[in-house]
Amino acid sequence: MHMMFPARSVPPEETPVPAAMNIGSTIRGYRLQKGMSQGDVEKRTGLLRCYLSRVENGHTVPSLDTLQKIAGALGLPLSQFFAEETIARDLNSLSLSEDDIRFLTQVQRYAAHLTDSDRKLLLAMVKKFSQTALV
Repeated sequence: MHMMFPARSVPPEETPVPAAMNIGSTIRGYRLQKGMSQGDVEKRTGLLRCYLSRVENGHTVPSLDTLQKIAGALGLPLSQFFAEETIARDLNSLSLSEDDIRFLTQVQRYAAHLTDSDRKLLLAMVKKFSQTALV
């Protein structure tokens, strides 16, 4: 005997929701950029490596106090974790290739370690290059 089930209604198409911020991948990126292991961060913060792994893999969301400890261990201001995501989201909304996005992300990371005067010089150079590229 065959049973017939009513046809399932398909929900209307929804507006895409922006991707949630993954603070763990941002932390991992900075940690690796600085050549540090999870053990190095563990020693500086007292947070267990297994906890840091869960944060970096997106299984656990740390509190602001914990984020502050991690930022301090990496020698970064807490705001740097959030600035990276904002820039990445802005870059993803542009029509850029993966190579362009990778290059601009590297520039942003290197610029974070520059003095204010060097950062201004870099910005002036980029503006000049972009003006000549558009002509």
